[in-house]
Amino acid sequence: MSQSNTMGSMEQIVDKYADMVYRIAFTHMKNKTDADDIFQEVFLKLCKAKVDFDSDEHIKAWLIRVTINTCKSTFASPWKKKMAEMPEEIGAYEDKLEDFEVSDAVRSLPPKYRDVIHLFYFEDMKIVEIAKILNSTVSTVKSQLSRGRSILREKLEGGVYNV
Repeated sequence: MSQSNTMGSMEQIVDKYADMVYRIAFTHMKNKTDADDIFQEVFLKLCKAKVDFDSDEHIKAWLIRVTINTCKSTFASPWKKKMAEMPEEIGAYEDKLEDFEVSDAVRSLPPKYRDVIHLFYFEDMKIVEIAKILNSTVSTVKSQLSRGRSILREKLEGGVYNV
């Protein structure tokens, strides 16, 4: 699928991947306002991109990578560093998760664990796909997934884990 096709294909891409992009943005940004900004920025980048996508998997991988990178660059910006932490908002994203406590625990994980947990459990991606998207090895993703699960288990059982 070439991204340079008609705007109809752009609409199809947005329709198909909007929820995924928003969930990833919300998981990273931890509030609706910032997640909305990331969402818009990612799809604006898609509109401006001069990328020929080979498949739906290529589009999905590109969107995931761009969403994660956009979140990281937002956190690195001087503006974001100076802003006070705002209270977390509970929105439509929370409605899609079975348990607020679990989603809250996932959002509190360090990014390297949060990304693999989110992609594996909420986006139903295989470890090999996650490794490719995150430019990592399969063994690294497996260990991050294992460590992320351990941290989550400890958090959910009432333990305190300092990373």
